[in-house]
Amino acid sequence: MSQQREPITVMVVDDHPMWRDAVARDLAESGLEVVATAGDGEQAVRRARAVNPDVLVLDLNLPLKPGVQVCKELVGANPGLRVLVLSASGEHADVLEAVKSGATGYLLKSASTAELIDAVRSTAVGDPVFTPGLAGLVLGEYRRLASTPAPAAADQPVAPELTERETEVLRLVAKGLSYKQIAERLVISHRTVQNHVQNTLGKLQLHNRVELVRYAIERGLDDA
Repeated sequence: MSQQREPITVMVVDDHPMWRDAVARDLAESGLEVVATAGDGEQAVRRARAVNPDVLVLDLNLPLKPGVQVCKELVGANPGLRVLVLSASGEHADVLEAVKSGATGYLLKSASTAELIDAVRSTAVGDPVFTPGLAGLVLGEYRRLASTPAPAAADQPVAPELTERETEVLRLVAKGLSYKQIAERLVISHRTVQNHVQNTLGKLQLHNRVELVRYAIERGLDDA
């Protein structure tokens, strides 16, 4: 008998009570488990550490501590945390700052309830979700970062060997494809793609998809 999967746990952070409650209610009604909410940045950090959600749905404009700082602190302490920014701002600077602070995805508040629920589910498995038009911007920023790589340490070990399939998956990640698109392209399951990415992260001693994409672009895999 197949094991029943645990529901995805979510925490919603927004300083507007009506909006926060509406988002939490919509997510709960879709079968996600809302384990906490918070109305300011300091409360968000405290509660997120206490409940350890799978996904943090985070507004950027928060009192006491900005959303970007909340993201940086929480992801820094727990790289496995997925953060989906849900913001009214589509400003490029805000998007890039959120991604650099560790956010997995960025959705505008103009998104529909269905889009938000899909985004939370995708974020939970590590797929980056961006409001249309923002994904290209983020990929461009990865490329810019990769064009000025950090100086290599003198005693840096030789890069570990990736299997042919891991390299193939890494190349498609660097091109900006989601795990679902990669699975369809390679005719393998979504779970297999996730496993390849996790194995690759482990071998390369990287923590998240942002670092993985940068690694791949530095080595020219996105042009291959």
